[in-house]
Amino acid sequence: MLPEASLPPIDQALLPPEARAGGAEGARLYAAALGFESLLVQQLASQLAASAGLDGGSDPDGAAASPYAALLPDALAQAVSAGGGLGLAPQIYQALTLQEKASS
Repeated sequence: MLPEASLPPIDQALLPPEARAGGAEGARLYAAALGFESLLVQQLASQLAASAGLDGGSDPDGAAASPYAALLPDALAQAVSAGGGLGLAPQIYQALTLQEKASS
């Protein structure tokens, strides 16, 4: 999972009501859910870049070998996350809260 320090600060007004009601623990779990979603988007973008040949795998001298090509998956993942993500974070948050309740 991504370290929480690598995620941008979460606007408390954008937290789901359940996460706000959960206080600091709810915010921590929601940040973890957002981090997991961001990591998932980054992995999907990396696979997309590899399948599109943007990773420079078969043509080391071509334009795909640009050092900027390696930055595309991260940039795409950040843009998707900044645009609200895929919408998976609330479901991940619910699963994390259920797991926390079961373990305590």
